[in-house]
Amino acid sequence: MDQDERLLHASSFGAAAVEYAEHRPDYAQAAVRWALEPAPGLRVLDLGAGTGKLTAGLVALGAEVVAVEPDPAMLAELRRSLPGVRALPGTAEAIPLPDASVDAVLAGNAMHWFDMAVAGPEIARVLAPGGVLAGLWNVLDDRVEWVAGLARVGGSAAVGPRDTPAAWRAETAGMHLPKTGGAARFGSPEQAEFPHGQRRTADSLVAALATRAGLLVMPEQEREAALGRIRAFLAGGPETARGEFTLPMLTGVLRSRRL
Repeated sequence: MDQDERLLHASSFGAAAVEYAEHRPDYAQAAVRWALEPAPGLRVLDLGAGTGKLTAGLVALGAEVVAVEPDPAMLAELRRSLPGVRALPGTAEAIPLPDASVDAVLAGNAMHWFDMAVAGPEIARVLAPGGVLAGLWNVLDDRVEWVAGLARVGGSAAVGPRDTPAAWRAETAGMHLPKTGGAARFGSPEQAEFPHGQRRTADSLVAALATRAGLLVMPEQEREAALGRIRAFLAGGPETARGEFTLPMLTGVLRSRRL
């Protein structure tokens, strides 16, 4: 994905902010705890916070959270759902916080949008000594046969390059590093995966997949055709055709310490 395409995808979510808040999953609490485990304290920046899916989990763990989000519609939804959280406009490349003001920077399904050549120094700047950077991603557990079938039918627009466990491990291993050969700001990464799941119906799963960037930027006719194929697949599967079911997932975490 080139820079222009990356920016188009990254800026696509605001148009679906309400649907994103309704249908996107939260993160496994065990994964959030593991991400924070080495941090020197519980002052946490949720960077690229979206509508607050990760923010809410951090609050539940007793963290002192600041959320930063560039998209006005996503930020408004976060403020509506979590009025007690300090939520600021900003980007990973220009964080509106003082030096050494947080113990951890976490990013939920957002770190792949960061320009780490610029964001890396910014994240390191706001982290206290010994601070932690962690990216979290929810991925579909395609070790389950029907989930693997969904991935095939949905295609790369619905189930992207970080949306299954093996692909996630490969795509995120160097996510904390600048892509342009600049100085590394973070130490060797650790990756871990934690079981997760989300109660869905066929309709609500289609609605959730419709908030993926690859589908949001599609021409309307192509988008509806892709969603139609997914609906037909779910309607024909014994696990998904009737009522509620659990979508098997994992929360993957990439964790690194500030150098």
